[in-house]
Amino acid sequence: MNIWFMTLIVILLVAASAICSGLNIAVMSLDLNDLRRKAKLGNRQAKRVLPLRKRTHLTLASILLTNVAAVSATSLVLSQRMSGWAAGVISTLLIVVLGEILPQALFLKQPLAWASFFSPFLRLIALLTYIVSRPLEMLLNKLLPPAQAHLQSRRELGLLISEYSTNKSNELDEDEIEIMRGALSLSETRVRDIMTDIRHTYWLNPGTVIDAQKIDEIKERGFSRIPIFNKKLTSCYGVLLMKDLVDIDFDDRGYRIDTLTLYPTEMVGSMTALDTMFRKFIAAGTHLIPVEKDDQIIGVVTIEDLLEEIVNHEIEDETDRQRQLAK
Repeated sequence: MNIWFMTLIVILLVAASAICSGLNIAVMSLDLNDLRRKAKLGNRQAKRVLPLRKRTHLTLASILLTNVAAVSATSLVLSQRMSGWAAGVISTLLIVVLGEILPQALFLKQPLAWASFFSPFLRLIALLTYIVSRPLEMLLNKLLPPAQAHLQSRRELGLLISEYSTNKSNELDEDEIEIMRGALSLSETRVRDIMTDIRHTYWLNPGTVIDAQKIDEIKERGFSRIPIFNKKLTSCYGVLLMKDLVDIDFDDRGYRIDTLTLYPTEMVGSMTALDTMFRKFIAAGTHLIPVEKDDQIIGVVTIEDLLEEIVNHEIEDETDRQRQLAK
């Protein structure tokens, strides 16, 4: 065999081995669920690789069969021009360095891009080796059924989101990262941690008379909703909305609260997790819910308190700012 022709054959065989070796580590390192998500989002590379990654055992068998064939052929070609010992040493060095180490290190840096680029090659070798790789796939599918999808725990998701805050090339801004962090911590936080203690809560009882003086007091407090409790703080009669009092003239006479419109609400326990509070607010149909412990009202929680916990920032309205300016 001509030396130049033999060299060309060896180069082609080593290249084929290198591609197979790189594809082996590239394709197998891709997470199937991650590929599905990317494919749904329109990633073309993921769409090309996903069918090959789904049939893991067929792809693996065809890659390894082709790789072994290329390695064996390299030794056979070299042995025609040199002794068996020399051919074995040279072919081993070529395959290990150029056919294994370098391609694997290269393909591992961008596995999806390389797997997508060589997807036609993968389909070709799967077709050429189908008569052997297909039975191997069937056998492996029976012996090694697909593993269950692994989902990240809450803490793992939290660490994953934290990595975005230190990576300047990510698509998320700081506010989005803070919101996701806050949402993940909802189930670990209890209502008692964010509620307004009853000692700092402005509330009235059903027998309270609202007159012009009381209206001025309520306006000074700046609350749009006032919970109505009994004096023993064991029952809640509802929530009084300030907007309902706008059209009432309190200059001539006063009105007992139990004669005005009260909006019913339900109480929640102090140990209620915040992730369930959204459903509680929807079911109650109000933005303010009393918090109880041992049949005693110990505070109130509002939808604003919940949102502040999620965004990790205090939400100030016009009244809050006026109070700060007054101080």
